[in-house]
Amino acid sequence: MDRLLEAGHAVEVVDDLSTGSLDNLAAARGRHSGSLGISQLDVRSPACTDLVARVRPAVVFHLAAQADVRRSVADPVLDAEVNIVGTLRVMEGLRRAGGGRVVLAASGGTLYGEPGPEELPVPESHPQHPLSPYGVSKKSAIDYLVAYRHLHGLDYCALALGNVYGPRQDPHGEAGVAAIFAGRLLAGQDCTVYGDGEQTRDFVYVDDVVDAFVAAASAGSGLVLNVGTGNETSVNELYWTLAGQLGCSRPPVHAPARPGELRRSCLDPTLAARSLGWQARTPLAAGCAALLEHLRSGT
Repeated sequence: MDRLLEAGHAVEVVDDLSTGSLDNLAAARGRHSGSLGISQLDVRSPACTDLVARVRPAVVFHLAAQADVRRSVADPVLDAEVNIVGTLRVMEGLRRAGGGRVVLAASGGTLYGEPGPEELPVPESHPQHPLSPYGVSKKSAIDYLVAYRHLHGLDYCALALGNVYGPRQDPHGEAGVAAIFAGRLLAGQDCTVYGDGEQTRDFVYVDDVVDAFVAAASAGSGLVLNVGTGNETSVNELYWTLAGQLGCSRPPVHAPARPGELRRSCLDPTLAARSLGWQARTPLAAGCAALLEHLRSGT
């Protein structure tokens, strides 16, 4: 949003504020009040469709989601309502508006199921076999984008994201292990690592992800594109990167591994480089430093 406003675009933010905060919009509201609208709406509501139809946006950056894999297992109906019905509300709004493009935040960590080590980093050509309700709902959202493109001519680009981290990530939430570790380390509290900590993820910095979304507003038509670094980082390495920057030598507390947790995850970003001219540029150490500074300063 900040990037779009700085580029001179008019932006309408739609959020039910169940996890987001208006504090994140304070600076933008001060600098761009004439170009920024804010609507507190649930993406599942007919009012969301009405708003999209009325505003007639050229591009919808669709990031509204139930994004907790464990919650999706506990309450798959809620997960489907938010991630599938919510996507349909957005698409119906664009259909009524007569056109537009959706850039969808899809899930690179769940879309491909559990590829073998020899298949990493996983490319978009890998079969889509999600193994959680969350992954299924995100795949279904992509399937609906394909159908609406065929039936109604609505354009899309779906970005299969790695594990996004960085400033403004909630250190008290269920998702976002980098922010959780950072918040607890700054507070002098123990951090919990589930299992041996050698499970890996593709941690991609939020500013790099913003670059991908902006590029996908005008490129990558009809594609699913991986947005990741192409590198595996273990949870242990993430912990010690953050702890080391704080001069902390205290090891994490280990707890039993969580059932069903993916052992390794890494995305091949080659197609995004070719289609969007995009690549991740922020090293893990620099991204962790920026996250810690954000949490220290509270801005």
